[in-house]
Amino acid sequence: MPEGVNFCVFCRQATRVELLLYPSSESTEPVQVIPLDEPENRTFFFWHVLVVDLPVGCCYTWRASGPHGVPQMSDEAASRKQLVDPWVRAVSDQLYSRPQAADAHGSDHASLRGFVTEPLDARADRNIPGLEGAVIYELHVGGFTRHASSGVAQPGSFAGLMEKIPYLQALGVTHVELLPVMAFDEQDVPAPAVERGLCNYWGYSTYSFYSPHPRYCVEPSRAPQEFRAFVDALHAAGICVLLDVVFNHTSEAGTDGPVIHFKVLANDVFYQVDMGDARRYRDYTGCGNTVNCNHPLVSAFITRCLEYWVRELGVDGFRFDLASIFARGAQGELLATPPLPWSIEASPVLARVPLIAEAWDAAGLYHVGAFPGMAWAEWNGRYRDVVRRFVRGDPGIIGALCTCMAGSADLYQDDGRLPTSSINFVTCHDGFTLMDLVSYNGKHNEANGEDNRDGSSDNLSWNCGVEGESDDPAVIALRLRQARNHMAILLLSQGVPMILAGDELLRSQRGNNNAFCQDNAISWVDWRHSDDALNMLRFVRELIALRKRHTSLRRRRFLTGLPADGQSHPDVAWHGERLCEPAWHDPNARFVAFTLAGHAPGDPMLHIILNMNEDVRAAALPLLDKHAWRRIVDTAAQPPQDIVPSAETATLERRLCLVKARSVVVLESAMSASS
Repeated sequence: MPEGVNFCVFCRQATRVELLLYPSSESTEPVQVIPLDEPENRTFFFWHVLVVDLPVGCCYTWRASGPHGVPQMSDEAASRKQLVDPWVRAVSDQLYSRPQAADAHGSDHASLRGFVTEPLDARADRNIPGLEGAVIYELHVGGFTRHASSGVAQPGSFAGLMEKIPYLQALGVTHVELLPVMAFDEQDVPAPAVERGLCNYWGYSTYSFYSPHPRYCVEPSRAPQEFRAFVDALHAAGICVLLDVVFNHTSEAGTDGPVIHFKVLANDVFYQVDMGDARRYRDYTGCGNTVNCNHPLVSAFITRCLEYWVRELGVDGFRFDLASIFARGAQGELLATPPLPWSIEASPVLARVPLIAEAWDAAGLYHVGAFPGMAWAEWNGRYRDVVRRFVRGDPGIIGALCTCMAGSADLYQDDGRLPTSSINFVTCHDGFTLMDLVSYNGKHNEANGEDNRDGSSDNLSWNCGVEGESDDPAVIALRLRQARNHMAILLLSQGVPMILAGDELLRSQRGNNNAFCQDNAISWVDWRHSDDALNMLRFVRELIALRKRHTSLRRRRFLTGLPADGQSHPDVAWHGERLCEPAWHDPNARFVAFTLAGHAPGDPMLHIILNMNEDVRAAALPLLDKHAWRRIVDTAAQPPQDIVPSAETATLERRLCLVKARSVVVLESAMSASS
């Protein structure tokens, strides 16, 4: 406000509220403590006060106490805890101590603090692209540039990532999906990780939903401005920004967790608590608490928060962590029509942006193919599992594979959804990297300090005969081929592909499939590229370019097996080694092929062959009128022959195509020399 700064906080049960002002984030003592009085400073359940002549950059916290018997508020020591404003736009964690925030008798100065910031103007309405034609790139803001080899001026920050935008442009991705960038508790790790000096690296421990993470900013007090400049730079390069957001739990964790804000301000509203004891938290997230997201006030808080990131910070969409929590009621019960998902997609602001659900939670709810709402896309975990099994050589699953590559119509078509409802991925931040997927049979998480007990043991991986690093040329060659196979299948599938950052460079985590606490070289992108990494980078770039050239790989509607309007060929035809004879029911089948017609008259056709057998197979080719087939992708060929422009390849004169063991071949139709 022109005349000052208006502070306001929600606290229904408080009988006393104080605002504490600090001249800077380093100050240990407040310069002023302002007690708020009723009724002057209270309206309904909101406490508020106008402070004049307060400079931008100063910090503040809240303190609240209440009647006896109210958890977190009535205890004398707990009521002295300083609280960060849940609506603050920028935060400082400079003096924060999680152990002290969890200790009822800990220092009340070891809290998180909010900055007084310059307000941002809302952006004008803009056209936000949907997911048609999208290629998503999942990356960690810090880890992308934190390695010394990154060569950026501000490593590990939004500014540092801005310097890598030309790399993202050259790769060809259309969207970056950022691991959590809402301010999170880096100290939220298990005791063994604390003992090893590790931190919460991934960021799935949010404490400030409106604030960009301070460690990703050069000047944390200007976090909104820095983040918006970062988004603007990506937009100028033609790249959209998706945020991975965590509204299923907070960093306050369970009974023994820290007191940061909601435990005092709105414990029984914001969290799912035991009806008999509000100090006991229901935990469907595996993180100690569960957000009571279908309470009207909490639904409004989440929806308004998302609108802020779109309207004022320029974000283009969201991926929601453990989103099946959105279908749970106050006592954890499954709701047939949960309000929050519908509230989000009904918002005039959010109705225009992609919404992606991780459609499961840690307590067994699984909504892949059935997430509540209309417009939601989903991380397709079944796609990941089927592709991994097929590429490692599991027999008898070609039917499931083809269903996945065709867009997973069995999951999405019956309720009017589209192929873009399926976010296809083979790897993501959680689990093996692509290189580790083809190099390890088991997890190797000893560096996390939990005796390798953490992380999934069911990785559907294959080490190509040797566990871990190998100097055997045959093993290395097979691993590189398998990595190309995974990437080729991903980018040749209908739906929306998502690539894990660094997979195009063969990044390894040395077998760690749960690197949530590894803010070090295990997780960082190393920009010193080997020849193999450069060859893989080229392969992925060219695959993305191929996908962009062929609209038939990005169909808006599901394949039917019938000719589209104006076409003489069916949109898809399935084959085995013989034409039109796919081995759907053969329990030993590891081979399948299919032909995609051009999306529009005159577009070239594609013939895709997948052979995961241990030997060479001969595939019959469809006869073309006045056209011939050219081999443009062959994952068994040595780079740079693994992917080449059509014009640089000779036409296949025979009606058979030899497909080497464990390889993917793509043929493109072209005018024959005789025509």
